[in-house]
Amino acid sequence: MHSDLLYILCAVIAVVISGLAKGGFAGLGALAMPIMALGVDPVRGAAILLPILILQDAVSVWAFRKSWDGHVLMVMLPGMAVGVGLGYLFAAQVPESTVLGALGVISILFGLQRLWVERGGAIVLPSSLPDWVGFLFGIGSGFTSQIAHAGSPPFQMWVLPRKLPRDMLVGTTAVAFAAMNWMKVPAYAALGQFTRANLMATAMLAPVAIVATFAGVALVRRVDAARFYTLIYVLMVLLGLKLLVDALMA
Repeated sequence: MHSDLLYILCAVIAVVISGLAKGGFAGLGALAMPIMALGVDPVRGAAILLPILILQDAVSVWAFRKSWDGHVLMVMLPGMAVGVGLGYLFAAQVPESTVLGALGVISILFGLQRLWVERGGAIVLPSSLPDWVGFLFGIGSGFTSQIAHAGSPPFQMWVLPRKLPRDMLVGTTAVAFAAMNWMKVPAYAALGQFTRANLMATAMLAPVAIVATFAGVALVRRVDAARFYTLIYVLMVLLGLKLLVDALMA
């Protein structure tokens, strides 16, 4: 009974956090899987969460369906597909702790650098690295998402400096990660993770997932657009610290 209660509590918290992330608070989502793993085997937890993420993606894409950047998606999605494939092929050869540690350090440095450049509300002109760089970041995002469920930082490192309007940034992120989560489905199916028990657990959590995502959307739209980027940079630093701690403890 105690283990069942722990699982339910961890699952609900993980789904709520994931919903807030899908609503626009990118970076929070990386906390969902570790919290889920406190109450259930990590492999099973990931299998339960993947359909939840796809459902939340659908809500987020619908909420921001009129606000997304086609150029960013055209550049990033092919790279993400390559990255997911590489992650599936080389997961056994690449230590997860190495990926988490490197990603954590890079996220911290990037977030701190952007906070310093834009300190005090300084106006920073949009910068756009070449498309081939975006493709490489897309590979990094797909690879880290498949290996360690942490695809957000590489995506943000190429997209955030473009200074998209708040809703367009959230909408573009939603579409990109919705597509990438579908790319993961064949691998999970091949591993036999979509069992009846896992899918029933997903179905029980679905109402919480939907409500949490709509709550995230509502909260994001209340955040002043000028302060939104600062919030995302802070979340990136915190996420980087979390990834670094996970790597050191592995």
